Amino acid sequence: MIDFSNIIAFYGPKLLLAILILVVGGLAINLILRGIKKAMVRAEVDPNLRPFLFTLTRLLLRIMVVLAALGTMGVEMTSFIAILGSAGLAIGLALSGTLQNFAGGLLILLFKPFKVGDVIKAQGFMGTVKEIQIFNTLILTVDNHEVIIPNGGLATNTTENFSAQEKRKVMWTFGIGYGDSVQQAREVLQEVLATDERILTEEAPFIQVAELGNSSVNLTVRVWVKTDDYWPIFFEMNEKVYNAFNEAGLHIPFPQMDVHLHRN
Repeated sequence: MIDFSNIIAFYGPKLLLAILILVVGGLAINLILRGIKKAMVRAEVDPNLRPFLFTLTRLLLRIMVVLAALGTMGVEMTSFIAILGSAGLAIGLALSGTLQNFAGGLLILLFKPFKVGDVIKAQGFMGTVKEIQIFNTLILTVDNHEVIIPNGGLATNTTENFSAQEKRKVMWTFGIGYGDSVQQAREVLQEVLATDERILTEEAPFIQVAELGNSSVNLTVRVWVKTDDYWPIFFEMNEKVYNAFNEAGLHIPFPQMDVHLHRN
């Protein structure tokens, strides 16, 4: 016959201690989590990252408390941890791609290689970052297509950030005809550039002959501008130079082909 008095006498104190550990541990976890939440606000941790760090910390703390309570009950922790490890490995293998994207999202939110509003080029797509999620990043292309890029690839592959610097260098190549004056073309370009106040004057514009092409003498022009002004200046300058060259009598050549017909 089972002697319940001995069982109660043996396991009763352990059970009470385990319950006490769970109760006190739960209260301690709440206090710790409040402190962590305030610390993340003071440290200005990215708002997108806070919920995930908070949830992850809470899960780890609860697992520690449960393990401590089971240990007081006499549960063999080595076997229990081995079972958890095996289950975690199986789940990890099944969700390897998802976990890679999760880790990539954490890296992006922590190290901030780009932020919402930046123009980036990655994975063959170029656009403005609309949202950085924990698994994916959403960008809007120039024609307003929304592209969802997994964070795993973003964190491990090359990403071009066109908004990271306050200023950028704009470059053009303008061709003039053979026989036209290079010096005159340079003066016309300098006059056109001087009329645009958005072009930074900290460094003089670079205007040099870059190539003697098949049908034109090509001049390379480089100037510094604020990043926000890059594309407006790039497109507007093409039209301004075209009109200025016409007014100055400079020819903008185009490829031509002479065809000779021979009759027998």
